[in-house]
Amino acid sequence: MTISFNQFHDAETLRQQRNLTRQQKKNNSDTKEGVLVNNFIKDGSNKIELNLNDTRDSLVISDNVKMPERLNEQETSKEKSIVPISAAAIAVMGIIALFTAFVRRSAKINSNPAKLDKLPSTTRNVAINEETHQAIYRMIHNPTPKTILAGSGVLALTAMAFMGKTFFDGFKDVWVKKREADIQKNLQEQLISIETQSFGGKIQIIRSMLSEKARELNRFVSNAKPSDPSKVSKSFGGVTFGNAYLKVNEEKQSNLKYFLLGAGTLASIVGLGYLSMKNLNAGKKEISNFMNKAKDSISEIVKTSTPETIEHDKITLKTLFHEAESTRDEIKEAISHLKWDEKTKKDFTSEALRATAKVNEAMGGDGSDKTTFYSHVNDYRAHLYNYLLDTENKSFKQLFWGITGLTAISYGGKLIGDAIKEVQVKKINAETEVNLQQRLVATELRNFKSKKDAAIQPLIDEFYYQVALGKPKEELKIMADNILLEIKNGPPFVYS
Repeated sequence: MTISFNQFHDAETLRQQRNLTRQQKKNNSDTKEGVLVNNFIKDGSNKIELNLNDTRDSLVISDNVKMPERLNEQETSKEKSIVPISAAAIAVMGIIALFTAFVRRSAKINSNPAKLDKLPSTTRNVAINEETHQAIYRMIHNPTPKTILAGSGVLALTAMAFMGKTFFDGFKDVWVKKREADIQKNLQEQLISIETQSFGGKIQIIRSMLSEKARELNRFVSNAKPSDPSKVSKSFGGVTFGNAYLKVNEEKQSNLKYFLLGAGTLASIVGLGYLSMKNLNAGKKEISNFMNKAKDSISEIVKTSTPETIEHDKITLKTLFHEAESTRDEIKEAISHLKWDEKTKKDFTSEALRATAKVNEAMGGDGSDKTTFYSHVNDYRAHLYNYLLDTENKSFKQLFWGITGLTAISYGGKLIGDAIKEVQVKKINAETEVNLQQRLVATELRNFKSKKDAAIQPLIDEFYYQVALGKPKEELKIMADNILLEIKNGPPFVYS
């Protein structure tokens, strides 16, 4: 029995409600509602059969559907400990302690001035390679009118070059940005058509599925003799559906593929390891042969050296001792057989046993711990400096204008080339994006279709299951209607 009521429909209630306050109306309604509930629902003599059969048919709810197996999987992370922090702190302090021990050891070694392994003194060389720095250095070192004029000219040219570079760099960025905006607009215009294809394709998939499933389900709802539900079977995504059971095809070849891949990887590692060891052994033999040849050359020089070839033989022997990795005893033994005077052999022995060489004074100073300056300028502004120092020299003038002009033209050409390159790259990237999105339309439609099938197929299986149980056609029609509604409005959605 179905009861439908509204406490505001009778005239008496309307008359009573007309002049009542809001709280009085609420109390009046609650009282009437309580009376109806007590009389028609809680009263045992007027019990209504309550169940969810209609709801189950409307929503196509199965009797027993298990949750996904991976639902209760939990990834637990190990509790973080302060052990790594403690280890890091101890390690840092240990490194500091080792470093201080190294300093102490070095100080002890260097405390012996007669030791041959002691590092030589070095001059602190300050390089002035920037033309502006060199000009300022000259103005401070020798503030004559010419150096001040030349230095001021270099600074002025530097400022002009900086401002010009800033302007043209900004102009290039603005031009590239405008071209990029045009490219993006054209890209979005082209993507509209592609997105329309995808949107229309999804709509067509839904319409096609509605047509197909409507014909299929209608055979069990209409008065025509339905097909045997046990013979109905649908295949989707490698899963076979039939009699409301999912039969997953076992991929037996997967394990074999993984085994073959692992075996191939292991074999490759072993093979490459063997090849590496073979190459190392061959390289070791080559190095050994080279060192033996160096030792033979040392023996040959020791036999043939004469007072006339002493200086040349010294340089050659130093090189050969290093290449042959001769020990101290081997060096002393080789020098002792030289046909030189004892003082020359003693001096050469001390020089050969040193681990370092003395630098040339023209490049590194005199070896004392003092500061020295040198300049190595590779800058177009250096030619302006030279020209301003000697304006009468036409060669300096031509050299300045030629190199400065070539530098400006080269930078401008590079700037233009970079701008054109960036714009062309953006154009090609936009075309590539359009082609990619066009190719992805079919992929997106297949993805949409497969997900739609995955959402609908369990409902179809439940429908067949209820058919097999002999459910009345009226209830089957409710299920069929809701399946079609799910196809039309259910996930995945057209706009996703």
